[in-house]
Amino acid sequence: MTTDVKPGSRERLLEAAAALTYREGVGVGIEALCKAAGVSKRSMYQLFAGKDELLAAALERQAAAYAARLLPGADDARSPRERIAHVFAQVESQAAVPEYHGCPYLSAQIEIKNENHPASRVARRVKGDLTAFFRAEAERGGAADPGLLARQLTLVFDGASARAGVRADSLEGLILPTVAALLDAAGVR
Repeated sequence: MTTDVKPGSRERLLEAAAALTYREGVGVGIEALCKAAGVSKRSMYQLFAGKDELLAAALERQAAAYAARLLPGADDARSPRERIAHVFAQVESQAAVPEYHGCPYLSAQIEIKNENHPASRVARRVKGDLTAFFRAEAERGGAADPGLLARQLTLVFDGASARAGVRADSLEGLILPTVAALLDAAGVR
C-alpha cells in the first residue's frame, strides 16, 4: 500500500515562488504566492521573514537542478571546448520551449536591481559559478586569457538567454557559431 505525501507548506511556497516569479517576475504579490501554494499569509510569515527571504530560498533551492540541466557532469570526458559548447547547446534547446523565459538568475538580478537583496546575492553566486565553470574549462583548453574568455562566454550566455526569453531572437544557428568564434579566437582546443 502506498500513500502519497502532500508537500509541506514550506515546499509548496518554494515551488510557487519559483514558478510564479519565473513566469510573471519578482513583482508577483504575496497574495498570489500564498494562493498558488495553498498556504495562508500567516503561515508564510511563520516560515519566512518575508517575500525577500522566500525569493532567495526559492532560487537557492533550484540552483543545483539548474546547474545539472546546464552543465556537463564532472565525469564527462569531452574536451573543454565540447564541454563549453554543451552549455550553449542546452540553452539553445531550452530556449525552443514556449515556457522559456530566460535565465531565472539573470531575470532576478535585473528585476531586483538591489545587489544586496537576498535573492540577488543568490543569483550573483549562481551566475558566478557559471563563470567559474567557463574559466576552468578555458584554462584546461589552453585559452590565452581564461578570465577574459569566461567573462565573454557569460556575456554571450546572458545575452542569448535574455533575447530568447523575451522572444526577440531564436538561438538556433546563432549561439553555437558565436561561441565557436570566441573559442577559436582564444585558442581553446
